[in-house]
Amino acid sequence: MKHYLLKIILLILLLNYSLNAQRKISPTTFFTISGKVISEQIITVKKLDSFPKKDIKDLIIFNHKGEIKDTIKNVRGVLFKEVFSKTTFTNQKPKNLNEFYFVCSASDGYKVVFSWNEIFNSEVGNNLYFITEMDGKSLEDLEQRIILLSSSDIQNGRRYIKGLEKIEVKQVE
Repeated sequence: MKHYLLKIILLILLLNYSLNAQRKISPTTFFTISGKVISEQIITVKKLDSFPKKDIKDLIIFNHKGEIKDTIKNVRGVLFKEVFSKTTFTNQKPKNLNEFYFVCSASDGYKVVFSWNEIFNSEVGNNLYFITEMDGKSLEDLEQRIILLSSSDIQNGRRYIKGLEKIEVKQVE
């Protein structure tokens, strides 16, 4: 009987720990841009807040099943393209830029990939934002900062990155 009770307690503790671990996303105060760039950059909350901002319509966030996960209102953000406008890639030839992609990593290990063409040569790039204001809160006050969101995605929760930590610029080999 003791062993049975001990097993149940351990199972409950393990389940509780795993559920809490999956939900913990540490907020970030900066992210790095590295990889196939001439010089690595550190983008702080303050620097991100200095870029021109755009109003974004209220958004319903859908998960991978198309179910409503969240609704965010009063959203403003900085375009991804704006932050990268001063970035010099290691190979600027237009033909080679087609081979570049961006791996965006969050503090909890979650990763999302965007291609160079997707961002700089399609409508996705006009809707890919670093969120600077949401639900009446400034960037410094957002619990999930730094947030990257592709607002034009159908199931936009898949590329709703909270706690952005780094963006690695890579090239297909």
